[in-house]
Amino acid sequence: MGKALKPVRDKVKIATKFGFGVEEGQPTTLNSEPSHIRRAVEGSLKRLQTDHIDLLYQHRVDPKIPMEEVAGTVKDLIREGKVLHFGLSEASAKSIRRAHAVCPVSAVQSEYSLIWREPETKIFSTLEELGIGLVPYCPLGRALLTGAIKAHDRFKKPDRRATLPMFTPKALKHNMQIVDLVEKWAKRKNVTPAQFALVWMLSEQPWIVPIPGTTSIKHLDEFLGAMRVRLSTDELQAFEKDYAKIHLMGHRADEFTESQIDK
Repeated sequence: MGKALKPVRDKVKIATKFGFGVEEGQPTTLNSEPSHIRRAVEGSLKRLQTDHIDLLYQHRVDPKIPMEEVAGTVKDLIREGKVLHFGLSEASAKSIRRAHAVCPVSAVQSEYSLIWREPETKIFSTLEELGIGLVPYCPLGRALLTGAIKAHDRFKKPDRRATLPMFTPKALKHNMQIVDLVEKWAKRKNVTPAQFALVWMLSEQPWIVPIPGTTSIKHLDEFLGAMRVRLSTDELQAFEKDYAKIHLMGHRADEFTESQIDK
């Protein structure tokens, strides 16, 4: 990544994270010790062949380390010029406020899509009040909202969806109703289902910047096409009426992952 971005470093923004014990050989263990944060940042700077990280996220809130200590460490890194902006991932409103009081938080990354809208009731009001951006990951519902997944599809490890309650055979069959709704509205707006899922999100708030993942240039071009379309206030209200008729089945995460999400 560093080699690829080096010729265009002044034209891109690099975001990366700290928060798991990767360097300690414990990649699933939370670790936001100040010494670990610094070690993670120095490693990222070296591998990315850059002298600064534009946006540094705490990957998950570490209950063992006070948020003030984490934010203070990042604040020091900002003073040193190694980091430009501070971000959190899957943080509660309480943690966001504690962090922001020490070091301004620029962005919060959380799972958010038409199949998982919990952030609306948990953190939206806090983000708007403090002027913090939301960066939704999995905005396409792990491909469900694109129409690429069918009711009869099954997932096996290492596919992430193999362990997610929302993608069990029973839940997947039940949840196809959201796929039908997205396809209906996509046709209405003359966009693809994937584009509509992004258009809906981009139409909600100006401070939402989704990050759909892909390994395909074709899909990347498709996602970028969502930038040219928006839903009007009346259309958003009409969509919400349709959406309210749908009741999705299954949680978005497995038990272990959920245990590491800040409440």
